[in-house]
Amino acid sequence: MSQDPYELLGVKRDATQKDIQGAFRKLAKKLHPDLNPGDKKAEEKFKEISTAYEILGDEEKRGRFDRGEIDMTGAERAQRNYYRDYASARGPEDPYHNSAGFADFGDADDLFANFFSRRAGGGRARSHGQDRHFSMEVGFLEAVNGTRTEIKLPDGPALEVQIPPGTRDGQTLRLRGKGEQGIGGGPAGDALIDIHVRPHRFFTRDGDDIRLELPISLSEAVLGGKVRAPTPSGPVSLTLPPHSNTGKLLRLKGKGVAKRGGGHGDVYVSLKIVLPDTPDERLTDMVKEWTTANPYDPRKNMEA
Repeated sequence: MSQDPYELLGVKRDATQKDIQGAFRKLAKKLHPDLNPGDKKAEEKFKEISTAYEILGDEEKRGRFDRGEIDMTGAERAQRNYYRDYASARGPEDPYHNSAGFADFGDADDLFANFFSRRAGGGRARSHGQDRHFSMEVGFLEAVNGTRTEIKLPDGPALEVQIPPGTRDGQTLRLRGKGEQGIGGGPAGDALIDIHVRPHRFFTRDGDDIRLELPISLSEAVLGGKVRAPTPSGPVSLTLPPHSNTGKLLRLKGKGVAKRGGGHGDVYVSLKIVLPDTPDERLTDMVKEWTTANPYDPRKNMEA
């Protein structure tokens, strides 16, 4: 194995930390054991570049290596005759054994993040298990109110899923440790579940609010009074003001979707006057008589 970490990663000595990170990321994606099962040569090369990155990925170690204070393994050059004594007793307190150089990849949003949660230890590489991706369809009210359900896995067992109140369409739920098993004692991956919410027949969601078009009769519109209105948590009594027009908006405070920071959104009720399905002659005659005595033009303000 080359004793020059710069050569192993294919970067110049004046490379920036970002360049070094990028070079390691590129090589690791190509050589990782998960992508090369059974390929011993790739596995050995992966170990070499990982060892190189433990030095160059840490600015303090890189500086000490450049000054000749430590070698590629992290051993003090002045004490390399005794390094074997330390190396044979690796453990949590081993001064040459840490994972600081990999901390900058913890939140990477790509294939690399699914694979690597590694530390050097006796030449073995620990690999984070791959995430498993699933898709689940839930009802509108299940997403708003929350529910507990199961998803069937391809290999047989069911996975219990808690749908939190207020779950949105397109949201991805993460079940930690429910993905593929790790390699070499590495942690398991996660199960990522994409949620698709079925539309409701009369509710629509607007952020944390719910919107609803409520049919009312002609008499309810004219006289006002109390009517029952549905909400995601159950029906409530709604007071209609007299002379309510179609399109009038009423608010039911706190009857909407659960908010992340606590509390709930509102339900906004839009009124819609609906006439009887069967024509009523008495109603027709009454309206004709009323119209003759009280002519008005509701569209007078719409002239161009």
